[in-house]
Amino acid sequence: MKNIAISILIALVLIVVAFMIAKGRVSTTPSNVNNISVIDGKQIIDLTAKGGYSPGKSIAKAGIPTILRFTTNGTFDCSSSIRIPSMNVSKNLALAGITDIDLGSPKVGILRGSCGMGMYPFEIDFQN
Repeated sequence: MKNIAISILIALVLIVVAFMIAKGRVSTTPSNVNNISVIDGKQIIDLTAKGGYSPGKSIAKAGIPTILRFTTNGTFDCSSSIRIPSMNVSKNLALAGITDIDLGSPKVGILRGSCGMGMYPFEIDFQN
């Protein structure tokens, strides 16, 4: 009986964890993985746009030339249009492919953006 109870408990825990992963409440990405790379002296911040933006928060280096790169693949929802009000940027992304936005050399601070409807936010924390 004791073994059956333990087996049921383990099964329930696994089911709860599976639901949490499916709902995005548990990250399956290692915390040391970042979406930032430097190519030819430019910092590239990679975001995926589909049903929102992933990752939703990024940390980047301030004061260096920066490209915000959106990757789309069959993105037909409102995340296919982005707005960055502080930079007066409003742009439609390709339905599939890569769209780059030159951010110049951002200063220290948080850059906030969203989809065209404001439903899906993203932010980049530029630090020294």
